[in-house]
Amino acid sequence: MEKTLAFTGILSNKAEENPDFFNWNRVELLYCDGASFSGEGQNKAAGLYFRGQRIFEAGMEELMSKGMKNADQALLSGCSAGGLASILHCDEFRGLFPKTTKVKCLSDAGLFLDATDAAGGHTMRNFYAGVVGLHGVVKNLPSTCLSRLDPTSCFFPENLINNIKTPLFLLNAAYDAWQFHQSLFPSSADPHGEWKACKSNPSSCNSTQIQILQDFRMEMLDDVKGFARYDRNGLFINSCFAHCQIERQDTWFADDSPLIGKKKIAESVGDWYFDRRPVKAIDCPYPCDSTCHNQVLK
Repeated sequence: MEKTLAFTGILSNKAEENPDFFNWNRVELLYCDGASFSGEGQNKAAGLYFRGQRIFEAGMEELMSKGMKNADQALLSGCSAGGLASILHCDEFRGLFPKTTKVKCLSDAGLFLDATDAAGGHTMRNFYAGVVGLHGVVKNLPSTCLSRLDPTSCFFPENLINNIKTPLFLLNAAYDAWQFHQSLFPSSADPHGEWKACKSNPSSCNSTQIQILQDFRMEMLDDVKGFARYDRNGLFINSCFAHCQIERQDTWFADDSPLIGKKKIAESVGDWYFDRRPVKAIDCPYPCDSTCHNQVLK
């Protein structure tokens, strides 16, 4: 666990780096439970106790007592596992505040898809099934989902986002770098390393590999179709190979930040949060976007 964290991007206190949120109270709730703050299980024999939900509640209680209860405006955001947490806890977070408080949620790189991997397997689903089972997550999943689907399916955002009542913004790279490496083409699904060059540089991908990536993008767009119909929700799906873009200054708000329709991520999130305009930004498919800051995950 880091002893210090740089507050950059959406957490920056400088107007030139974070035009809409620089003068807010900003808090980073460190993530350490392994199930997006939703665990409530134990394995006594192994000495394992998972308390993600309690950690989230304790953090919120602490912040409310320090003055968050008096907020006029609040935004629950997170990236990656924290992005999933922002989805899972969005309505719960809304419920902490009076009706008069403006409350919204932002998920960055939290749109993990229930996708088929390169070998035809279900790496991500198997991974999630392990998390949900080990952590006892089922106790904290919404009944609106559990009434029609199994617990593992209800940990995937695609099965949650249409039932969230609080305004939610989904920011995701269409070719999410983490999912590209760990879900679509994990080493277990690529024993001969045929995807190694493609994973380290998208321009090295052959036509078959590009088509698989385009299919992944289309799956993501299909998953957010219903969500996008609600006026209250926001969307920014850029055709980049990235994972987490709100806390990096270069991707959030800089001279050469990624754009969709001449708008940076910070501008798009601000426009949506403050109701300046509706934001449903979907990029054209790779390789059309020259503003990307592509990431190669080690």
